Amino acid sequence: MIKTPGFHTVLAAIFLSLGLISLGFILKSAALNVKEMERTVQVKGLAEQEVIADTVIWPLQFSDADNDLEKLVNRVEKKNAAVIAFLKLHGFDDAEISLGSQSIVDKQAREYGNENQQFRYIVRSNMTVYSSAVDKVQNALSKVSQLAKQNIAIVQDSYETRVEYIFTGLNDVKPAMVQQATEKAREVANKFARDSNSKLGKIKTARQGQFSITNRDSNTPQIKNVRVVTTVEYYLND
Repeated sequence: MIKTPGFHTVLAAIFLSLGLISLGFILKSAALNVKEMERTVQVKGLAEQEVIADTVIWPLQFSDADNDLEKLVNRVEKKNAAVIAFLKLHGFDDAEISLGSQSIVDKQAREYGNENQQFRYIVRSNMTVYSSAVDKVQNALSKVSQLAKQNIAIVQDSYETRVEYIFTGLNDVKPAMVQQATEKAREVANKFARDSNSKLGKIKTARQGQFSITNRDSNTPQIKNVRVVTTVEYYLND
């Protein structure tokens, strides 16, 4: 025979259930009140620094043309030697100079070639200077027109021959810049707290933005502007 629960047992279970339900409502209400009372301010801090490029890539290119291919190739080889001699005269060593590919175009072999063109063959020669001496490159650039006296016209106005200035020391300046950006963010947050009659609390969240490296201006590409923005969210206390 199965015994049914007594009256007092059932009553106790009902009160326990009601108590748990009431406790749940109280805890939920308390959590909502805490969230409503939580006040924060999100601010950004900017840090910028000018640096000098520490690596330069300088492509050099020239072309020559003739109807005698063997004669043309020999002349281009002599011109390559003259360009290398010019570079060494201005302080570059073999490790900084690399001779690139040389392309030969036979205009008569083109399907839509112009038969009235003066020269059949065109050779384009390429070499590259890779150096950490920015001043040395700029000095040689200012005197590269001297090669014209040897009938060598260095191409300087094309995208392929654009001189590239690179700054590789980002890791060296990162810590100080992040600290500076964070301090500026805190200054802004402190001012906001004072204006709102509050006190600045602890950091809730913080995000470091990406570093960007750009030319300071178009005339001095060797001078770079390093920039980072840090976003910080602080608690506000009464």
